[in-house]
Amino acid sequence: VQLQASGGGLVQAGDSLRLSCAASGRSFSSYHMGWFRQAPEKEREFVAAIRWNDGSTYYADSVKGRFTISKDNAKNTVYLQMSSLKPEDTAVYYCAADLTWLRYNRIDGYDYWGQGTQVTVSS
Repeated sequence: VQLQASGGGLVQAGDSLRLSCAASGRSFSSYHMGWFRQAPEKEREFVAAIRWNDGSTYYADSVKGRFTISKDNAKNTVYLQMSSLKPEDTAVYYCAADLTWLRYNRIDGYDYWGQGTQVTVSS
């Protein structure tokens, strides 16, 4: 599966932004999807994940209550709705996909990655 992330941009603190990740390839509906982010000079970190079979969602504590992950199988797209953005949310955001759920919040839990989209939040 190939992933293409989009929707990043420059916003002000408190604004909202929706990221999209379009997938190509067969059986997209069978993939668990995740979002990660990487700030300058920091390691890539888990943001959110959604399980394909029951739609369960999981979030990093830092974004819980502000971000929402969703998946539209008909459009082969996963979204990350981000609200109440903070300057510390500034990062390159990556979407990822995998057939297994075992390590949903780990970088090594995903075989497929998108190219990343930059989100910059000004104070």
